[in-house]
Amino acid sequence: MRRDKTNYYLDMADVARERSTCLRRTYGAVIVKNDTIVSTGYSGAPRGRANCIDLGFCMRQKLNIPRGERYEFCRSVHAEQNAIIAASREQMLGSTLYLCGREVDTGELIKDANCCTMCKRMIINAGIEKVVVRRTNDEYEEISVDEWVKYDELLDGKMGY
Repeated sequence: MRRDKTNYYLDMADVARERSTCLRRTYGAVIVKNDTIVSTGYSGAPRGRANCIDLGFCMRQKLNIPRGERYEFCRSVHAEQNAIIAASREQMLGSTLYLCGREVDTGELIKDANCCTMCKRMIINAGIEKVVVRRTNDEYEEISVDEWVKYDELLDGKMGY
């Protein structure tokens, strides 16, 4: 049976994720516009810096920092950020970002994966219209970026994701 396009692009994000260098959770992202892949990204240290897998430790894990908090201690540039950096704004206007994340220890999909507040800001400014997040091998959630524009969770004091 032929794979539907949404899951096809989520599969591509999952493949990009395989390049991630995070020791906690790996993410991959694919930006698509007009049925054409504009760019891909995965979570990893900035170019030239040692990755957590090379260092053998995660600073956030070492400091027991909860998921979704204190990203200044994270060595990685997030998958969404790397995909955005690799494309021009013109290419991203009206596009869709596909996101897939997995736990390093188990390989399980992160069923409640979402973009962090910094990535949400970048996605909004990049002009991306929709984010699709993989929940199971065949199920996903579609998020209208307009919802993130209308509702700023930081104003309600919400931490993490």
